[in-house]
Amino acid sequence: MLDIEVWRKDNKKHEELLGRCHVDITAMPAKQTNCLELPLEKHPGSLLMLIAVTPCTGVSISDLCVCPLGDPNERQQISQRYCIKNSFRDMKDVGFLQVKVLKAVDLMAADFSGKSDPFCVLELGNDMLQTHTVYKNLNPEWNKVFTFPIKDIHDVLEVTVFDEDGDKPPDFLGKVAIPLLSIRNGKQSCYTLKNKDLERASKGVIYLELDVLFNPIKASIRTFKPREKRFTEENRKFSKKILSRNVDRVKKITMAIWNTIQFLWSCFLWESTVKSLIAFVVFVVTVWTVELYMVPLALLVLFAYNFSLVTTGKVNNAQDAQELMGLDEDEDEDDKESEKKGLIERIHMVQEIIIAVQSILEEIASFGERIKNTFNWTVPFLSVLACLVLAAATVILYFIPLRYIVLIWGINKFTKKLRNPYAIDNNELLDFLSRVPSDVQKVQQAELKPSSSSSPIRKKRSAL
Repeated sequence: MLDIEVWRKDNKKHEELLGRCHVDITAMPAKQTNCLELPLEKHPGSLLMLIAVTPCTGVSISDLCVCPLGDPNERQQISQRYCIKNSFRDMKDVGFLQVKVLKAVDLMAADFSGKSDPFCVLELGNDMLQTHTVYKNLNPEWNKVFTFPIKDIHDVLEVTVFDEDGDKPPDFLGKVAIPLLSIRNGKQSCYTLKNKDLERASKGVIYLELDVLFNPIKASIRTFKPREKRFTEENRKFSKKILSRNVDRVKKITMAIWNTIQFLWSCFLWESTVKSLIAFVVFVVTVWTVELYMVPLALLVLFAYNFSLVTTGKVNNAQDAQELMGLDEDEDEDDKESEKKGLIERIHMVQEIIIAVQSILEEIASFGERIKNTFNWTVPFLSVLACLVLAAATVILYFIPLRYIVLIWGINKFTKKLRNPYAIDNNELLDFLSRVPSDVQKVQQAELKPSSSSSPIRKKRSAL
């Protein structure tokens, strides 16, 4: 029986139950989409739903001695499932992830006794699994193996350590975020736990061993389709630190665009004769000789140039991330003090506007940073994929007139809903860019090296 509750929640954290309903999924046919209109019990209104019951494959929890990839025959079968010749079978099954959660060391003490009751929660997209609880221990050993089906190779595995607290909500101890494309197969890795924002180190480390198998063709096709939305999302709240950071990010992109415009304008004003003369010659030659197919070709040259800078070490992709890591702790303290003084209540009338501005700034900054990180080879898989698409676009534009390409594109867009009424309208370019991490996501997904020095909490206390 599937129990469904509909709730209403406002910015003041007040919650109101709008109704509930029940669905007997055992009586529903498998692998078929069912349209149901369910009346809400004891409340007016109804809920219109599309429900499909499909078997869940690839999700499992086991001990170390019976891990799937540990058996050579089973590993060969899984590898065969994602080989190149099976690239167009079951397009939603992109890959397979195996996670060995071994142990954690030197966790934060959450109880008055100086101990914790830690357990691990693993999240990949909308799939969530967790370990058992190890009671009264700061160095727990779980030794469990978890497997997940991969629907998008650009997903991020989140491993969060909590302290069990009886009937109360569990206490947060630490968290790590691991992009699937950064996984080193079969290698036991030690990850330093981070805070909730994934920006600074917390106390303790966790040992994991990860293996990922995927089909590159399926993964590439999936890249140009909409990302799966998370079923559960945290409510955004106003933060001076985040707002200030987003303003700085947008300002940085705006200044880069403005400096480019100023440079071009200076060429028109002939402030420097040599510079303006060179710009004039380049302009005339470009306009006279350029063809449409040369546009993606020029972008390919830019990819190659940035790749040479990255391989020679002249450009460090972690530089922007390091700048974001240097966030001022005083701003965090200011936010906490503001909450204590009721800042949120005092600006409640304009809170939605402030959050909207904060979100818009973040979207603008993230969009510009994702474009930059695509050309900077931050995620090699995506940059290679972009180069292949640009190379194909160069050939297509060279041999096929533009009007035919536009005609094919328009017919596809106009007939998409006719061919599939439930199709989600999407923009392939934006879907691609949504997989590229912004500078903030690079910080959150960066692996911190374990340090033998004292924990951040002790450092802060000693500074005081």
